[in-house]
Amino acid sequence: MAGPFQVDLRERAPESVAQVSLAGLILAGGASTRMGSPKALLACQGETFLDRLIGILATCCRPVIVVLGHEAETIRAGLSRAGQATFVVNENYQDGQLSSLQCGLAAVPAEPDGVLFTPVDHPAVAPATVAALTEAFARRAGALVIPRFRGRHGHPVCCARELIPEFLALGGDSQAREVIHRHSSQTCYVDVDDPGILADVDDPEAYRSLIQSPERP
Repeated sequence: MAGPFQVDLRERAPESVAQVSLAGLILAGGASTRMGSPKALLACQGETFLDRLIGILATCCRPVIVVLGHEAETIRAGLSRAGQATFVVNENYQDGQLSSLQCGLAAVPAEPDGVLFTPVDHPAVAPATVAALTEAFARRAGALVIPRFRGRHGHPVCCARELIPEFLALGGDSQAREVIHRHSSQTCYVDVDDPGILADVDDPEAYRSLIQSPERP
């Protein structure tokens, strides 16, 4: 079986994106226990994590679906870009991130060719990275398109529509990576000059690092 392949877009700006239809999916249903307050409403470059991600994904994705859970109404009320997104509430958010992913995927309409998804605690991704992933998917580079920075892969992840039923079929004790590993031969890694794909802002220390980093977005 063939292994994963790669595309290097670090040396050039993304070209015009070919005709492709993608839904965007942002997972913001967790309780933010380690952070102590909703991560979705933390500030990054003058707007909230969630507002920033909605704005970036909205440039390439229709619709942008946001999965809320804990403090759903508080989060939605604190956004300035709520009008650019469709919101669904995961009533079982305590079951973990997979439950939010499945809740969001179940809300994807029939038209998109694929889904570009990310947790809300990865707010530092560059707009050029999202455009590069969309470009690679539009060229049918793989059923999965994943960004990579200095050999490490991160978020967002782009998956073809035909993989959605596999994510939805995962049991509660499973992880989304199981589907990704299952399709390793259909995975395209896009090398990008963007440390933001790795920035998992899950606790106060990580948030301080994000704010203080010279490489912040």
